[in-house]
Amino acid sequence: MDDTKTAMLTVPGATLYYEVRGAGPTVLLICGGIYDAAALAGLAGLLAERYTVITYDRRGNSRSPLDGAPEPFPVDVHADDAHRLLTAVGGTEPAFVFGNSAGGLIGLALAARHPEQVGAVVSHEPPVLSLLPDAARWAQVLEQVHATYVSDGVEAAMGQFGAAMGMADGGGQPPMDQLPPEVAEMLGRFARNTEVFVGYEIIPFGAFTPDVAALRAGSPRVVLAAGADSAGEPPHLAALAVAERLGTEAVLFPGDHGGFGTHTDGFATELQKIFSAS
Repeated sequence: MDDTKTAMLTVPGATLYYEVRGAGPTVLLICGGIYDAAALAGLAGLLAERYTVITYDRRGNSRSPLDGAPEPFPVDVHADDAHRLLTAVGGTEPAFVFGNSAGGLIGLALAARHPEQVGAVVSHEPPVLSLLPDAARWAQVLEQVHATYVSDGVEAAMGQFGAAMGMADGGGQPPMDQLPPEVAEMLGRFARNTEVFVGYEIIPFGAFTPDVAALRAGSPRVVLAAGADSAGEPPHLAALAVAERLGTEAVLFPGDHGGFGTHTDGFATELQKIFSAS
């Protein structure tokens, strides 16, 4: 029997759709790319056997409408959304946080800005392109992708982005046939989310650099995770770069950039190990 509870939370400038499963210590899962809470349903279901698991749609995506027209939102705005969500439904104890891709950026910003709310954060392949040796080139690439969106539309821009990233999964998430049934409904929400991503998120996400000093000085345990099968890909290299700045080593998780969907059992096991030790 599915005990998932759904609700909406009003935040400045938007209304967030969120889901809550299970019971126990709080875990917040943050998706990346053009995906929403449905992409994390499988992982959330496994973790809900031991935790209260919160998933949500980022502002402007899927079921989380903005109050006005879309605009670029810095990662810090998304981190404050997560902060307000934890304040509203996360209980009194610090939460465990997992974020994939852009969600990993948000998790790092949340831990830096609101350390009292985070017991541990696992940031899986956050695309901190600003820390790569060719950071200037990546800034130009993202500007070009956005310019292509303006001139030629969403499909051309996403094609250019995928080619630039050169990733096995195209820079996105797991194959659709390896995700929970909820994904079938999510597919219908992709068109709008893709436009939000290339039109309003790709530039601020690409410009983000985590507050390393705050993360090193703060109380949350910060774990960078990289895919065992994604070595050499930009988000994998970025995870290693962030870990180096923090004076730690990245932990290898099963699969590639979308491993939480293709290797869900393994992801749940690795996350529980980290959460239990934090």
